[in-house]
Amino acid sequence: MIVWCAMLYVVDEVRGVAVLDNIMYVVFNESSTIRLYNADTHSPLDVVINVDGMKDPPDIVVCRDDRQLYVAEWDCIWRVSVSDHTYVKWLSIESTTDIFHVDTLSVTSRRLLVTSQASRPRLRQYSTTDRQLLRVVELPQYVTWVYHGVETTRGTFVVGHHGTLQDERQYAVSELFSFVVALKS
Repeated sequence: MIVWCAMLYVVDEVRGVAVLDNIMYVVFNESSTIRLYNADTHSPLDVVINVDGMKDPPDIVVCRDDRQLYVAEWDCIWRVSVSDHTYVKWLSIESTTDIFHVDTLSVTSRRLLVTSQASRPRLRQYSTTDRQLLRVVELPQYVTWVYHGVETTRGTFVVGHHGTLQDERQYAVSELFSFVVALKS
């Protein structure tokens, strides 16, 4: 059964949406703003959050625990308060020989999962309380592209990806159990 709902018409390229307390936070292609909408009526609110320095956000998530928005950019992650709309460049991704770019985000219980397609597809998990890198999730070698990842309540990771053991051209959703490399403090 397919259920259709009311449409929200936006004239820019939407890159990410997050919802908290009946407010939708929306980021757009090549934009430094986060626009707010009523989640029930889809009507725009009079509030726009301008994040100076943000250029092209591909994704946004909201953490219910700390009431913060996390906005992805190619080389950093912005943290924006939903209460007073203050923001900070929360995490800069260092340029090293291990190329990693921020593509998509997901958040679970004060842990931020960052997906990267650069060089080798992988996930990184950070603590939202202290920005510490908690673990790197290496994907099987046959995975050529990872689209998105989420952490389950069991502590495993589900990823949408391109490339399977049977066929490098297949698309799949996989749950990862044993590909986690824990970092020592």
